[in-house]
Amino acid sequence: MMYRVIADAVMVVHFAFLAFMAAGGFVAWRWPRVIWAHLAVVAWGVVSIVTGVECPLTVAEDWARRHAGMAGLPPTGFVDHYIEGVIYPEEYTNLARIGVAVLVLFSWVGYLWRRRHREFA
Repeated sequence: MMYRVIADAVMVVHFAFLAFMAAGGFVAWRWPRVIWAHLAVVAWGVVSIVTGVECPLTVAEDWARRHAGMAGLPPTGFVDHYIEGVIYPEEYTNLARIGVAVLVLFSWVGYLWRRRHREFA
């Protein structure tokens, strides 16, 4: 029971992490100091995609699932299990990544624009 709760909690944190990766720049429009955390999260996302390094949250959830007697995550990981083929078809993975990158860049441009115009206001 405890391991299942841990697995579910890690899954929720992982989804929150991914949501923050996509939209954290917009949060920084309101709370500018958040931009540093967002930069770190985006950097981790890029490193993870480029190098294929496994996310510690994926490792933690897989560990908890196995200890709870559940099937572990597939070797392809969290995104492949919960998002690809569920939210969008697998063949659109690169398009989804580009969409998130555009969203992040737009949020950063907006952040910089708001910051510049606040300084002169």
